[in-house]
Amino acid sequence: MTKKQNGWKKDGGNCIRGLLMGGADIIPGVSGGTVALILGIYTRLITAISHVDSQLLAHLRDREWRRAARHVDLRFLIALGIGIGAGIVSLGSLMHLLLEDYRPQTLSLFFGLIVASSLIVARLVQRWSWAAILLAILGVFVAYAVTGGRELDNPASPLALFFCGMLAISAMILPGISGAFIMLLLGVYKQITGILKDLPKGDLSGEGLLALIAFAAGCVVGLLSFSKILRWLLSQYHDATMALLCGFMVGSLRKLWPFDNRFSQKGEPLSERLPEWLTRSLPDCLIPDELFIPDTFTAQVGLCLLLALAAAAFVLALEWLSGGPEEQKPLEE
Repeated sequence: MTKKQNGWKKDGGNCIRGLLMGGADIIPGVSGGTVALILGIYTRLITAISHVDSQLLAHLRDREWRRAARHVDLRFLIALGIGIGAGIVSLGSLMHLLLEDYRPQTLSLFFGLIVASSLIVARLVQRWSWAAILLAILGVFVAYAVTGGRELDNPASPLALFFCGMLAISAMILPGISGAFIMLLLGVYKQITGILKDLPKGDLSGEGLLALIAFAAGCVVGLLSFSKILRWLLSQYHDATMALLCGFMVGSLRKLWPFDNRFSQKGEPLSERLPEWLTRSLPDCLIPDELFIPDTFTAQVGLCLLLALAAAAFVLALEWLSGGPEEQKPLEE
């Protein structure tokens, strides 16, 4: 295979990776950053984004186009971006259908995927010191509390949308923290998706255009600034950062638990089984008031368990075939 053919093959692979990331990003509770970690491109992605800096501007000013492209890993970003866009557009309706009609089964798949992925990320921590363990516990606590928040639905001003975009995109590139769910908590998910839904029809008003521009601007600012922080953390405190991200992934499993009375009235809420002294002392966001553990083993419970195990086995098999977890090194300056 020639070098050019190998390059196109890599581009195709990155498009597929982007497709999977785009499909994950539109699902409240699932993080595109998690998918990037599973696929082994997380560090490369963060590094490429963080290279939108003064050095890039210097290359562009001097018309050093090839150096500028290499500096930001442009070919990788373009291929991945095409896949992410295609994933959001093509998988959006499918994911909506699966979450509406087959929610427990779909969440079971994601649950198994995240469980296996968190094990892989844990193996990326070279040395589990006490600090790393404490950070992992902190990550679990934070993600568990965030994913248990109540969803809001309030219109937001352009300024508020700008900051919502910053927070959502920052969460989106963190494994275990869903940017779409953060948008739900901030009350802008339906507002933004409603605008995007009307966009192809040409029904976009001036107010809607302003809202979309404000949100997109916040996303750009948040992505460029937060990626630099993440890249610095991964280079200076790799084990501690990966431990914290692993905790985020484990804590986010709360949002992916398939047995939820809000969608299926078939079980006693876990909050009813907790001791009264514990429910009084815990914040509301930590009490799983709608989740339940099935009392009987039904066909649906068996199917959910089978799907979760199959998803976990699939991820671990991919990791085994690839030769084990191997975090990619950041690109050289």
